[in-house]
Amino acid sequence: MMPTVLLQARELEVRRDGKLVVQVDDLVIHQGDFLALIGPNGAGKTTLLHVLASLLPPTRGQIFFKGEAVPPGPAGLAYRRQQAMVFQEPLLFATTVFDNVAVGLKLRGMAKGRLRELVAHNLERFGIAHLAQRSARKISGGEAQRTSLARALATEPEILFLDEPFSALDPLSREALIEDLDRVLHQSGITVVMTTHDHGEAQRLANRVAVMAAGRIRQLDSPTRVFRKPVDQFVAAFVGVDNRLPATVISSGDGRVQLEVAGVALEASGCCASGSAVTLCIRPESVRLLVNGAAGTTEWPNVVAARVVKVVRQSHVAKIYLDCGFTLTALTTDALGDEGGLGVGDALTVCLPPESLHIIDAQAPA
Repeated sequence: MMPTVLLQARELEVRRDGKLVVQVDDLVIHQGDFLALIGPNGAGKTTLLHVLASLLPPTRGQIFFKGEAVPPGPAGLAYRRQQAMVFQEPLLFATTVFDNVAVGLKLRGMAKGRLRELVAHNLERFGIAHLAQRSARKISGGEAQRTSLARALATEPEILFLDEPFSALDPLSREALIEDLDRVLHQSGITVVMTTHDHGEAQRLANRVAVMAAGRIRQLDSPTRVFRKPVDQFVAAFVGVDNRLPATVISSGDGRVQLEVAGVALEASGCCASGSAVTLCIRPESVRLLVNGAAGTTEWPNVVAARVVKVVRQSHVAKIYLDCGFTLTALTTDALGDEGGLGVGDALTVCLPPESLHIIDAQAPA
């Protein structure tokens, strides 16, 4: 059964002072989707979000909700009543937490009994029922954002827009709120579109990720494919694929590709034309470090001698920079990265699992 299309953008363009800032030919959001928009500053994420939410009129193009064109201005009120939005700042009124959560329901003229029921339910969902009668001016930043989310979901919208909703929170508050929001969204099945700079948030919450640059969507796919199989070198660099190695295809067949990288023979999964120039990608966390050898490693594919060039320790992980005849970066969370573990000049072997290697056409945009 085909998923239901809830929201669609066709031939969208947004211009500011004559400059094209967003151009999206066709974007389809299905019912129940959680779409995360990621990209560098100025990529057009927030502008696209605002157009989808009908907060900003496009210069050209059309938004469709459930197959019907969304009219501009006041005529689009019916669509706006089916959505809710949460911004980076909670934007709470100077009243109680309860009254903040109730404000959308009051504007809809909801009966008091049903209003109290929905407000209590959403306060409980986000763990702030005990704050119901407290002034919104006297709660923490995390509690304020929980109130903002409870207010948005109290109206039972069909689609929720989130504009970097966690970026102003401390790490502990952010983690707790993401966990609670993930639970609430799975229970409700609501459709969500979110902008974020945090790759972890996108991978944890979204079932689809769109990478934007210069107003265009460069890749739209599942989080696994976006972060492990980027379509071009820009996306690869943006999603943290530090290892992007120029390579030449020696031969290809039966789903395997033999390549050469700086004179080193490697094998990857895929299919490419012999003699073609490609970029070989592998995420740092997929590089296996083998110290003093390991049983059976001589039979593994893509085992390469290496020497440590630099070690950068970051909280619970360490980034290991290696010289393998080509430059390689590995990420490790085990004792190899600890103080007293690997150091500059140490020799070791590394394994690049063929299934973790991804090939990009060298002509793909950088």
